[in-house]
Amino acid sequence: MLNEEWETLYNQISKARAACGEAHLKVILGTGELGTLNNVARASMLAMMAGADFIKTSTGKESVNATLPVSLTMVRMIRTYYEMTGYKIGYKPAGGISAAKTAIQYLLMMKEELGNDWIQPDLFRFGASSLLTDIERQLEHCATGRYAAYAHQPLV
Repeated sequence: MLNEEWETLYNQISKARAACGEAHLKVILGTGELGTLNNVARASMLAMMAGADFIKTSTGKESVNATLPVSLTMVRMIRTYYEMTGYKIGYKPAGGISAAKTAIQYLLMMKEELGNDWIQPDLFRFGASSLLTDIERQLEHCATGRYAAYAHQPLV
């Protein structure tokens, strides 16, 4: 991105922040379109400096959604921002997280990089509607020893 584009983005987020008043502002970065981890880091910091309360990887509808490298980059920017300002910014990885095992990786990353405060729902949320199905399957397996897909099917 050109410097003018970064400045325009900052101004747009700042105006949105002003319009929100006391309401929380979540900024969706569309990280799959940013091209490099340096751009992801820069966009994350810019969004927070402009007033975002939460930053999110994507809408979940793009061809490239949440990935661990992108998430780690964003989370480290959140940590840097917190160290600079004392203000806690939330994080929401969206899209591509459809398995409970993947969700655990994100939870562990948050805990290791930011601590226990950031694994609470006011600072960390998944943008993954398909994740619920796998969590239900895993809970069924834990309770019955069978996965839900098979537990309710009669044996023929």
